[in-house]
Parts: sequence; C-alpha cells; structure tokens
Amino acid sequence: MTTQILLVPGFWLGAWAWDDVLPHLRERGYDVTALTLPGLEAEPVRPPAEVTLDDHAECITAALDRDADRRVLVLHSGAALPGTLALDRHPDLVDHVVWVDTGPVRDGHAMNPDLEGDTFPLEAAWEEELAGGSMRDLTPEQLEEFRRRAVPQPAGTVRGEVRVGDPARLAVPGTVVCTAFSSEEYRSYAAQGVPFLAALLDHTALDYVDLPTGHWPMWSRPRELADVIDAAAARPPA
Repeated sequence: MTTQILLVPGFWLGAWAWDDVLPHLRERGYDVTALTLPGLEAEPVRPPAEVTLDDHAECITAALDRDADRRVLVLHSGAALPGTLALDRHPDLVDHVVWVDTGPVRDGHAMNPDLEGDTFPLEAAWEEELAGGSMRDLTPEQLEEFRRRAVPQPAGTVRGEVRVGDPARLAVPGTVVCTAFSSEEYRSYAAQGVPFLAALLDHTALDYVDLPTGHWPMWSRPRELADVIDAAAARPPA
C-alpha cells in the first residue's frame, strides 16, 4: 500500500522548510512531497500581485497523488486557508489532515482582508512573532536562515476569503498539532469563537496532540513532528 504525505508550509516559506522532517518520513517508507506554493519560489515565477488563494488551493489539489492508496495532507499555519479550500473541493482525495499549529477555517474567513500592498513580508511580522513566543526553541542559526530565505507572502493569499460549502470535508479525519498553545487552549479559543479556530467545532473527527514548542516545529522539533505525522498516516481508514 502506498501512502503519500504532502507537506505544505505556511507564510513566507517554500518546500525547504520541511528539510529536517523529510528524511524521518522517507526512512519509514512514505512517498513524501514538500510543496512550494505559487509566489513563494526563491525567484517567483509570477508577479506576487497576481497570485491568489485559489492558485494556492489548486497547487495543493494538483499535488495530491490520485494513484496513492492513502493521502495525508500536512498544513502548517497560513497554509490552512488554501488547504481548507482544497479539502472542501476534493474531500475524496484526502484521507487525513495534519493541522500544524493551525486549524481549518469557516466559510468567509480571510487572514487579513484589510492588508494593503502587493505582499506581506516577514519583516512586517518579525518583532510581533518574536515577542509573542512563536520563535521559541529556534537557534540563532535557524532564525538567521529564516530571515535570509523568507519570501514575501503574496497579499492576495492573505486578503482572500475562503469559500467552502461541502459538508463532506467536516468528516475527514484530522490531527491538530498544538505547539505554541496547548490543546486545551485551542479548544477554549474555538469555543470562544476566535475566528481562526472556530471551525474546529464543526469538524467531527479531530484528534489533538500537544507538542510544546514554538510556531515552527519543523525546525525546533522535526523528529517529534515526524512521529506525529507518521502516527496519523498509519491510522486505519475511518
């Protein structure tokens, strides 16, 4: 039986963000693909102003292997928005979703509908992320590489609204990996109606795993994150 694991990074990142996780999964026999979403290439192929949330969703959908027996979609941070779109459009192509310090979103959600300009650069969020503890457990070398390799996020993917409507997506099994906040806090914030997490209440087959670290566990705890992904991939079909 072949199992594909599709790794999708969040804002500012390309496939390289998963370099420390990939070997741990490949040595266990998985067919692993790490994505660089449109507009986030080291040398972008298209002007960032042209890249949309739909482009990112279509990229994820196209990368799902129709010939695999099982497909596990791993979404980090802001990749949850196009990932939710892809799941809504093709719930039959996803057997399990691993939400890495993120979660599915509801219809109409946008990360920041008021964002101005063509891009959202890492530097615009750096101090806030650093002060908020998101970069916990990252070494100075990792922080330096992050800043050096980060690509400005196309603004259309930050402003864009998620439009979903197929209830089948809500029954797709998932694992929520809670890093910067605990699973208890995740559930509490969802119950309070925090927009980015409220959709957790809608999904009917979610498990929660605590992996205490910062927002980028693929760098701070790559082996442990690979273990969580492996456990999700090894689960019997629902």
